[in-house]
Amino acid sequence: MAHTVKVAKSATRSSSGLDCVSETRHRFLPKEWSIVRQYRTPKQVQDFLRRLPYNWEKNGETLRTFRGVVQHGSAHCLEAALTAATILEQHGYPPLLMDLESRDKLDHVVLLFRQHGRWGTVARSRDFGLHGRKPAFRTLRSLAMSYVDPYVDNTARVKGYGVLDLRTLPRCDWRLSRRNVWAVERRLIEMPHWKLNTSDRRHQLMLRQYRAFRRKHPQGPVTFYQGQDRWL
Repeated sequence: MAHTVKVAKSATRSSSGLDCVSETRHRFLPKEWSIVRQYRTPKQVQDFLRRLPYNWEKNGETLRTFRGVVQHGSAHCLEAALTAATILEQHGYPPLLMDLESRDKLDHVVLLFRQHGRWGTVARSRDFGLHGRKPAFRTLRSLAMSYVDPYVDNTARVKGYGVLDLRTLPRCDWRLSRRNVWAVERRLIEMPHWKLNTSDRRHQLMLRQYRAFRRKHPQGPVTFYQGQDRWL
């Protein structure tokens, strides 16, 4: 069953929300604004995020905004999603996040966007198959399903997905705060999620393939996945 969200009609790039954008623009520091001006499309932002070192949080957990990411020069998945949302909002893309809920409580968060009626994502991950997706998916469910196989490892399994419009957090400065923005994480956890049922047989098959690949290649990315032509 296809699901719709209240923000779906505004998910395509448009001139809507320009009041908020104009209010935010004067708050960017010169280095930040230079990045915003340089990266104008989901693909460009995806390339920018891929070049950023992954934030392994070696000195404690963080949830940095775009400002913190620029300052520290690294990002984990949710920080990257907030960075993408902040940059692309300035180019007309609504700040929508998709949360992929995992059985092992290690969710993955991506920026959601829509072009020509189809959904895509921008994302940063420590895992090869969990970066962005081209706008090639007719439904949110089919988009979420594209992450199911690459998500599988010894503990992880996608069990649901949800969508958050960051504009529903008016008291949280998720764009440019210098502090950690834990309110975003709390909302992602607390918001409703749609169940994503996949067969145990499919999961076990992917788990066997994953373990076999890891035995042969203990280090480096896991790269055997199908459907990579739809990756951004």
